[in-house]
Amino acid sequence: MSRPHPTNHEKSFGDDEVIVSKTDTKSNITYCNEIFIKISGYEEEELLGKPHNILRHPDMPRAVFKLLWERIQAGKEIHAYVKNICKDGSFYWVLANVTPSFDEHDNIIGYFSVRTKPTPEAIATISELYAKMLQIEKTSGMNASAEYLQKIINDKETTYEEFILSL
Repeated sequence: MSRPHPTNHEKSFGDDEVIVSKTDTKSNITYCNEIFIKISGYEEEELLGKPHNILRHPDMPRAVFKLLWERIQAGKEIHAYVKNICKDGSFYWVLANVTPSFDEHDNIIGYFSVRTKPTPEAIATISELYAKMLQIEKTSGMNASAEYLQKIINDKETTYEEFILSL
């Protein structure tokens, strides 16, 4: 499946709507709710079994996903602002809460993501941050981008989670 060409058209979903998906440990989608299907523009059959990064917008810094994967593979939850790309190239923003799913022996068997609509203020702040991180990634690599994010968090004397949830 070829990646869609990004457009400047933004899609939105209701304040009371929640996008839900489940993946296996390799990030292949095993469940997606109707809101996910509707906003992404894909049919359910096009999503199931596909890697979740089918929705990765090129405006997203790789360092954000590196942090996300480090956290969830360590068995911890994470909140992150994510700009996703739709099948038609349009985009939408979410505040994602991703948690690992465990079996009866505490082995991670997949991941569960609940995504809500972020505020316009949060999107403005995070868009600026992500643009700077992308610029750093292009010139100095993903680790330099991650270090930039960590410096911002350290300068604010907070944690990543507190920073994200304060926006």
